[in-house]
Amino acid sequence: MASNKRNCFSKHAKRTALSLALGACFIGGVHAQSNTAGAIAGRASAGDTITITSPSTGFTRTVTVGADGTFRFSALPTGQYTVTSSAGGSRNVAVNVGTAANADFVSAVASGGGATTLDAVQVVGTGFINPIDVTSVESNTILTAEQIAKIPVPRDTTSVALLAPGTVRGDAAFGNLASFGGASVAENQYFINGFNITNSFRSLNFSQVPFEAIAEQQIKTGGYGAEFGRSLGGVVNQVTKRGTNEFHAGANIFYTPESLTANTDNIYLRNGTLRQDNSRDEGWAATAAVWASGALIKDTLFAYALLQYGKTENDAWGNVLSPNNTNTKVKNPNWLLKMDWRINDSNLLELTAFSDKQKTDIDTYVNPLGQVAREDYIGTLKNEQGGENYVLKYTGYFTDNLTFSALAGHGEFSRAQKLITADGQNISYSGDLNQTLGGCPFILDVRPVYRRDITGAYYSRCNVAAGALLQRDDSKDTRDQFRIDVDWQLGDHLLKFGYDLDDYESVAGQANEGGLLWRYSTIDPTPLLPASGDEFDVVRQQTTTSGAVLEVKQRAFYIQDSWNVTDTFIAYLGLRWDTFENINGSGQSYVKIDNQFGPRLGFSWDVNGDSTFKLFGNAGRYALPLTPSVALRGASASVFTRRTWNFTGVDPVTGEPVLGTPRNNISYLNGEDGRGKDPLTIASKNLDPQYQDEYILGFQAALTQNLSLGMRGIYRELKAAIDDNCDYTAIMDANGLTPDEDGVWRNADGRAANIPGPGFPYCRMFNPGEDAVFVTDLYGDGNYVTNTIEGSRLSPKAKRTYSALEIFVDGSWDKFFLQGSYTYAKSKGNTEGGVKSDIGQADTNVTQDFDYIELTENTFGYLPNDRRHSFKLFGNYEISDEWSVGGNLLVQSGRPYNCLGVLDRDPNREPGDPPSQPRPIGTYNPHPYGASFMRCNNVPVPRGTAGRLPWTTNFDLNIAYRPSFAEGLQFKVDVFNLFDTQKTIGVNEVAEDPVSGLPVETYLSAAALQAPRTVRFMVQYDF
Repeated sequence: MASNKRNCFSKHAKRTALSLALGACFIGGVHAQSNTAGAIAGRASAGDTITITSPSTGFTRTVTVGADGTFRFSALPTGQYTVTSSAGGSRNVAVNVGTAANADFVSAVASGGGATTLDAVQVVGTGFINPIDVTSVESNTILTAEQIAKIPVPRDTTSVALLAPGTVRGDAAFGNLASFGGASVAENQYFINGFNITNSFRSLNFSQVPFEAIAEQQIKTGGYGAEFGRSLGGVVNQVTKRGTNEFHAGANIFYTPESLTANTDNIYLRNGTLRQDNSRDEGWAATAAVWASGALIKDTLFAYALLQYGKTENDAWGNVLSPNNTNTKVKNPNWLLKMDWRINDSNLLELTAFSDKQKTDIDTYVNPLGQVAREDYIGTLKNEQGGENYVLKYTGYFTDNLTFSALAGHGEFSRAQKLITADGQNISYSGDLNQTLGGCPFILDVRPVYRRDITGAYYSRCNVAAGALLQRDDSKDTRDQFRIDVDWQLGDHLLKFGYDLDDYESVAGQANEGGLLWRYSTIDPTPLLPASGDEFDVVRQQTTTSGAVLEVKQRAFYIQDSWNVTDTFIAYLGLRWDTFENINGSGQSYVKIDNQFGPRLGFSWDVNGDSTFKLFGNAGRYALPLTPSVALRGASASVFTRRTWNFTGVDPVTGEPVLGTPRNNISYLNGEDGRGKDPLTIASKNLDPQYQDEYILGFQAALTQNLSLGMRGIYRELKAAIDDNCDYTAIMDANGLTPDEDGVWRNADGRAANIPGPGFPYCRMFNPGEDAVFVTDLYGDGNYVTNTIEGSRLSPKAKRTYSALEIFVDGSWDKFFLQGSYTYAKSKGNTEGGVKSDIGQADTNVTQDFDYIELTENTFGYLPNDRRHSFKLFGNYEISDEWSVGGNLLVQSGRPYNCLGVLDRDPNREPGDPPSQPRPIGTYNPHPYGASFMRCNNVPVPRGTAGRLPWTTNFDLNIAYRPSFAEGLQFKVDVFNLFDTQKTIGVNEVAEDPVSGLPVETYLSAAALQAPRTVRFMVQYDF
């Protein structure tokens, strides 16, 4: 039994230690616990009856102490409980999510001596943030709503998760997301009351529950049990507030005024030229909420309801290199309802329903290039995000030792877009591949600098979406989840097993505003000579259109056992089997992985037998499925065309060319010609899921009655990755085809390959570095050939390791609590994982990392989420009954950056020689991926060796006032980034022009800075 034989202190411990030992067994993570509930366990005399009662809801359960002197109450709703024994005595304990609270009535000597009855003292948990839990083998942090409210921290899930050891903020290109243990930001899972709220389309978003409704947030950074899966990073598990017999209501408002927000520092190019003038940027935010909770039927039916409305506005003027600037308004009309029905003491039913809908309007204005000005209004891009979620959960206490729970949930998440032009046109994309959108196309001018200086840069003065592909107007994601979990106490074994079904559907698609992208470039007829005036410009027409309904079906079965080998030693064994199936827009399965095995092992040793010193360790394997987004263009019907034209002029408003003669016919790239893809040819037939192994070893010790110290070492190794490879020549070589003078691949008999074609895709899913088994309809005649391509022909093996040492302290006194950690970590490899922070590529699972083997050269090194040193310290001090002050300090070393340049194959240029000035297109033989290589000035610059960003320091402070004359009233001021330090946290890593190969002045210009100082005011009233 995982927790039954734990005693907080031996009979030799002082009673004050028993009362003040920070509830050494009161709060902490236990593998055997539910992701929505907790447990109470302890020791008492055999045959005694133990009763627990929730003072707030009247919930009561009674069990009989077993012959071994242990008892346990599983799957309990979180909250305060009174535990009483028929032999006398009582305990008050706090049950937190995923924890086992301890309530011993006898104490066993670690050496094996007889049990001693404890006095009938009342033990109350002290709110210690992360105390010693000798039943747990996982890396776990729990923060309650009360604790979060006392800390100066932004009110969002990610900001709270970043307080935990081993978490760092991800690249700004992906939004407000965290990296856990070196994994990419696309490898985490998020839950609310047991329901998965991860937006799995790209795994770069999740449902945002109204934050006022959060009762507890659990952050699992490693070692989590077999009931959790589909994550290589971390798990964020939230529990909402709920109603009680006592009526409560309240309201608050949070306001961040524009007048007290510091300006973001200006950004300059390497030559000192102003790139971004932020002096006129402005912004404010406000959120108001009202809530009420209580019993609709006393002791039986309870409700908690909340309405919340938030609004933010940001004015962004500054990019002098952009033809437009924007004003952004965000509205969040959100709500939540939590209902609990205690049918009787053996059967509970709960409903969670919430909406996190968000509407964003981005008004776009003309900005003259090279200036900071706001001219004509162009139009508005309208975005919808979020949706409604409904979760029903049943818990049945069938016997003293057997608990059953079942959960069913449905969630929707909108990603819809449309735009409205200044003249009132309503432009949206329906997902029809033949639809051509109205509006202005995007203009891209990639001509060499010297050509742009001669003719001026070409750009659009009417493009609303600023080059982004417009998402279809019905884009959304739907999740239907069902799971059952069973807890069974069997002697010294606490068994848990369950089944999880998760069906995810994505309606997706995108198209160019105006239907086209125009790309201007330069041709040099005499490429081996210096620029001589014979160069001329051309323009390329490009269309990108997609639209499909995609699915991912996920199934998992797990079983785990927490075994009390002795009174002081727990062994944990967990087994998990995951099945992943991805379905394309035609309803065809193109990837299916059955019964991926994920074992989990662990131990916890209560060395002194009194919960004052714990050794623990674990090892586990964790797997990750493919995201649905992979199939949008890679496995479903889509259109991607290009055609190059001569032109005679350029429209000064739209930037479109006045076309002359075409230079070639329309070409369909990547096999995207509007026909469906052949599911047999999309992925390697021996594809493994992305998975990694993890090992953790650590200890935690009570230094005093109020302070504990812990340390753990962590090692993670990526064993297999999934990405795409676009070098189709491997298939040609394997079948003896060679290109003719026109570039057509033919066999020895002159028969041409069907490329591109539905059965012969350019890019295919594979495990980098592993042998791939590809199926191809080589000639488009329905006859398939199967080739095994050696891994070394396509790419090196995907590698990513994370090694870290975490030191953490927890302390709690009468008026003061703190938590701190120091992490020394290294994240090293040749792939970040699902995304690519080097260039802000958010195409989860299909980054350019392994598209061609040339792209893998010099890529092994320190990865973007490598923050070598992280020091975190936060807490709160109660100055008096009316006043308190809180602080939050983060000191962190900078991430590595790279020097990305072109792959120059000019035989007349030695490595290190500077390029000619000017250097027009054609003086070298560029790779089509342009400046995507770990080399600059024709010299390798291995990953992470170009330099590191500076250390950053961020200190937040708050002060709260609760006037004694008005009970329930509270005022609070939070100051974020008190000293307004604005160090660079992200830079442009592209060092060379992708066309000419010349150095660019934007290299190392700041892409992101620390957020400037802001001040947030709060007024709250509870009654």
